Amino acid sequence: MPGSVCAAPAGVTTLLVIAKEPLPGRVKTRLTPPFSPTEAACLAEASLADTLHTVRTLPAARRVVVLDGRPGRWLPPGIDVVEQCAGGLDERLAAAFGSCTGPALLIGMDTPQVTAADLAAALSPTAWDGCDAWFGPAEDGGFWALGLAAPDPGLLRGVPMSVPETGAVQRRRLVEAGLAVRDLPRLRDVDTAADAAHVAALAPDGRFATALARLSHAAIR
Repeated sequence: MPGSVCAAPAGVTTLLVIAKEPLPGRVKTRLTPPFSPTEAACLAEASLADTLHTVRTLPAARRVVVLDGRPGRWLPPGIDVVEQCAGGLDERLAAAFGSCTGPALLIGMDTPQVTAADLAAALSPTAWDGCDAWFGPAEDGGFWALGLAAPDPGLLRGVPMSVPETGAVQRRRLVEAGLAVRDLPRLRDVDTAADAAHVAALAPDGRFATALARLSHAAIR
């Protein structure tokens, strides 16, 4: 039907995206400098938009942005919004999983290069056969994705966040809980200007790469 929105593919897993409203001074502060707070927020918005565009194409029971702030033009149709709880990042991630009653897979907004292929194994019809958890390591020592067949907030509470050992501690927590863990590809988060250039080169046709090229071009004029 002309002008209608195509139905997103169905699946058994709830897809969660943990995100901040892309406001100057509140997101991507490590990009400043060389970018201004407004430019950093522009890049964050593009990163979030790319991530949600990919999520919209993936098989899922439900798609949810767990948001600190208000939704904006970057939010596509078919994705629900729930408010983040208060507390540290571990508490906010734990609460996001705690809101789910079945298998759930959470990703962040800092990997705009993520593709359907990167998440295919964790979202396949057999993703949870003999598997209790999916873990996506990040190059900086953290993690960009975490999936749990039976979401348990206790698996995240107390894990030190935003430190080089975050990923190792989180994965060890899963293993020590007796879970069968499978790994997703290692991806690079966008934290610094060098990260931004690297990630943009991996997805040159995305909104993030376009925004970075526009800002970089303006800076050298």
